[in-house]
Amino acid sequence: MSQTFRHPQILEIARIEGKVTVEGLVARFGVTPQTIRRDLNDLAEAGQLERVHGGAVLPSGTANIVYDERSRLNREAKEAIGRACAAQVPQDASLFLNIGTTTEAVARHLLTHRGLMVMTNNLNVANILIGNPEADIVVAGGSFRRSDGGLVGPLTQASVESYKFDLAVIGCSAIDSDGDLLDFDAQEVGVTQTILRRARKVFLVADHSKFERTAPVRIAPLAQVDRLFTDRALPPALSGIDLDVTLAG
Repeated sequence: MSQTFRHPQILEIARIEGKVTVEGLVARFGVTPQTIRRDLNDLAEAGQLERVHGGAVLPSGTANIVYDERSRLNREAKEAIGRACAAQVPQDASLFLNIGTTTEAVARHLLTHRGLMVMTNNLNVANILIGNPEADIVVAGGSFRRSDGGLVGPLTQASVESYKFDLAVIGCSAIDSDGDLLDFDAQEVGVTQTILRRARKVFLVADHSKFERTAPVRIAPLAQVDRLFTDRALPPALSGIDLDVTLAG
């Protein structure tokens, strides 16, 4: 198989899984590691991937991956994270679920919880939780973001300020090696920062790909989170942070 055929398939794997490895691509295409490394270097030079040790990831930038692709990335890991997080959400609690495909996975595993009051700025979360007759759903006002069903902006922040939550379950677009949570939209970040101030406890849900990406807007330090739900051990650079970590899977 020539590189003309391999390159589009490598990019598709990266979009679905968030990352490709030399070892995995060698097994898939039946070529040498040197051939795969050349392919990855070519794609990196074209700005379509970023090289990392042992493989490549989707390029960092100032714009997020489109929602449909994000919803496919690491789908099994997100469902495992959502299940593990939901198991730690108490009955009869007030909580906030923010924008993100992993918080949507949490919502899918809250359908049998009793006595919940859930506020969200994610219309997808609201639509999922309609399936739980025991959940009271409050949708924050704000500017509607057509790309992913999110609500953001000053009106959303003002809505959140009116509440105090037992628990907030949040996602983010990236976690850098300094331990900062990052995102792409400054308006969304403003809402998330308000959520953090209005919650007694904060759970972060993030699959391993979030440690391999970057984004331009800082939300907060990872140390501000009470518990992280993820699918792999933290990178060595973050191992010194005092944080409860639950590995799902």
